[in-house]
Amino acid sequence: MSDQSKESAKSSAPRKVAPPAAMVIFGANGDLTKRLVVPALYNLCRAGKLADNFVLVGVDRNDSDAKAWTQGLKEFLATTLQNAPAGNNQVDEQVWARLTANATFVVGDITKADTYKHLGDVLSELDKQHQLGGNTLFYLAVGDRFFGPIIDELAAAGLTKEEGEHWRRVIVEKPFGHDLDSAKALNERILKVLHETQVFRMDHFLGKETVQNIMAFRFANGMFEHMWNRDRIDHVQVTAAETVGVEKRGSFYEVTGALRDMVPNHVFQLIAMVAMEPPVSFAADDVRNKKADVFSAMHPVKAENVCRGQYGAGRIGDAEVPGYREEPNVAPDSDTETYVAMKLEIDNWRWAGVPFYVRTGKRLSKRWTEIALRFKAAPYALFKDAPVEELGANWLIIQIQPDEGIRLHFSAKQPGTRMELDSVSMDFKYADWFQQAPANGYETLIFDCLIGDATLFQRADQVEGAWRVVQPALDLWSSRKSIGFPDYAAGSDGPSCSDALLQRDGRAWRKIG
Repeated sequence: MSDQSKESAKSSAPRKVAPPAAMVIFGANGDLTKRLVVPALYNLCRAGKLADNFVLVGVDRNDSDAKAWTQGLKEFLATTLQNAPAGNNQVDEQVWARLTANATFVVGDITKADTYKHLGDVLSELDKQHQLGGNTLFYLAVGDRFFGPIIDELAAAGLTKEEGEHWRRVIVEKPFGHDLDSAKALNERILKVLHETQVFRMDHFLGKETVQNIMAFRFANGMFEHMWNRDRIDHVQVTAAETVGVEKRGSFYEVTGALRDMVPNHVFQLIAMVAMEPPVSFAADDVRNKKADVFSAMHPVKAENVCRGQYGAGRIGDAEVPGYREEPNVAPDSDTETYVAMKLEIDNWRWAGVPFYVRTGKRLSKRWTEIALRFKAAPYALFKDAPVEELGANWLIIQIQPDEGIRLHFSAKQPGTRMELDSVSMDFKYADWFQQAPANGYETLIFDCLIGDATLFQRADQVEGAWRVVQPALDLWSSRKSIGFPDYAAGSDGPSCSDALLQRDGRAWRKIG
């Protein structure tokens, strides 16, 4: 690709800088803060996206101070950058100094009212010192059981009140509820003290460039949208496969499972991007209205259209790995699913009759996330005298990880005197066209929170709509213990029931990878 072509692919939009603000992280010493939140802030600072008077505030019960806290974060960041490409594999001292220059640490128990009174005093003083305009972003990097209590205490201390031009916003990480009833209860609790515009329900999948590009791909290219419907598409497959097991998260996974962990959030957000109608604009509410419509049109999953599995011992690459029931903090007779597949139906004009098949699981053959749209077959009449038993399938594949890109599969004639067809592909890879700054997906989402853009965040009705679809499966599994676990080997593509789900419709899963 020529330098001139690359230059033409770059956006000419001016660089936007977030307004002055304090970002308060509850769970300041937690894994999420160290692995994802602070590295994302470092990347934003490096890109010049944060205001010079941005203030980082940590809140945790560990006895510490700002110097010790930021030093620990820096050391962890240094270890994560060691495997980064040359030029980005060391902490830039100047960037780190800018990011942490105004950092503050508040020691306190997040369940106690005194902590919030003290935090309010600290924020008031920081606001005066650094002219923050009263803007504060609260990041709840804590277990979901603390979401409601923290927001209640923030409101009771007057820390969520917005006056004049200043804003107060709250980031809530998934899981947002464990079923439909708990999601409704959490939404009701939060919205008693916050406006919907103040709540940012984060799903880090939506920070990935390829996921965001789905809307641009569909709506900015006239060649695709006219065939993005039931007239041209046979079915859609969404795969989110992982090679890792539950590692040290056995206690968490035992009460969560693959469905709760992945489907109503990550997987359904991918479906919403693919299935939504064109919005009238890219304003947050216009986009989120169309996403909510998708879940409103989606039938609750039927018992016969869902499959679950659990991995046993096997091989991942050259390594022998244990089964789920042998993992730390997992019951020896655990009934928790590590794999789920389902067939979904969207009952609207665009998608009626087009099944959406989704699968996600741990300890599968390859780390691979993609959305694959299978187009309806072309007529065979023209090729009746040629040695063509079956025309190659036409697929449009949006790959999200490990490599981001878009691929189109179609049939082409092989060189020679006979009409012999072969399946070929055209590939677009982000890395070939765009120079991407180091990122973990959180940069865009945190920046959007700071500027008040809620486009990539779930609204209450979206969350509840997604849980409504999967609730029948949760009810079924809670009343019926599986007697066949484990039912797929680590390193395989999943249980046989997943293949049967498509085989009865005369279809088959794409090979993972």
